[in-house]
Amino acid sequence: MLDGLRVKPGAGARIAERDPGDRLGIEKEDGEKRLEHVVGRIDELQYRLYAEDRHSVLLVLQGLDASGKDGVIRRAFHGVNPTGVSVTSFKVPVGVELQHDYLWRVHAALPRRGTIGVFNRSHYEDVVAVRMHELAPPDVWRRRYEHIRGFERMLVDEGTSVVKVFLNVSRDEQRVRFQERIDDPGKRWKFRRDDLKVRERFDDWVEAWDDALTETSTDWAPWYVVPADRNWLKALAVAELVVDALERLGPRLPEPEDGLDGLML
Repeated sequence: MLDGLRVKPGAGARIAERDPGDRLGIEKEDGEKRLEHVVGRIDELQYRLYAEDRHSVLLVLQGLDASGKDGVIRRAFHGVNPTGVSVTSFKVPVGVELQHDYLWRVHAALPRRGTIGVFNRSHYEDVVAVRMHELAPPDVWRRRYEHIRGFERMLVDEGTSVVKVFLNVSRDEQRVRFQERIDDPGKRWKFRRDDLKVRERFDDWVEAWDDALTETSTDWAPWYVVPADRNWLKALAVAELVVDALERLGPRLPEPEDGLDGLML
């Protein structure tokens, strides 16, 4: 399942050609059961990761508005020990953040060894959003692709596994979710009129993200394009990717002190 979602380095991401409603050959009932098992596996592996205290995992979540990043985080890490997981949401840089390079605040938010970090939006906004809102000329945001490839290479070399996911929501499903936010008083705070201006350029945003994924999907930090129209499916796919990263690290519990066998208190 996972290999088909991967953006192979050197190949185009082809986001527009991928089906946001794809079930990946899985039925919902089976997927829900599998998700429960996989989340339990994350909890088990995260415990070992924390105890070993050698490596970390960074999950980068990106997607168009209403792609469901928050929901994925809730479901993929439901029941996982919160002391070993951190979530950072990057908004428009302000204050001291503007006095530094664009990766400064990102580096400061990286997960410590032994933990899993989740970026709900990330340093990629400093390419795609900057491009789409014309906040910097093309020669500025284009050279950031190289910066980011090198930055992520350094993270991997230093012991952080980088898992990058683009949640691929369809235009129709985005409309449904926007309407739900407008109609539900408990969700209305999430909606801004400016969201409609962004929606008018849906295809342009997809193209910009396609370029970013194509330029920055590498052997050491590949991108995965996850179908996002079905909530259970995207949560399962992301959880599977996290488990895959943890299993590749293979964290082990430290050896206990000598002389503990038979110790009675």
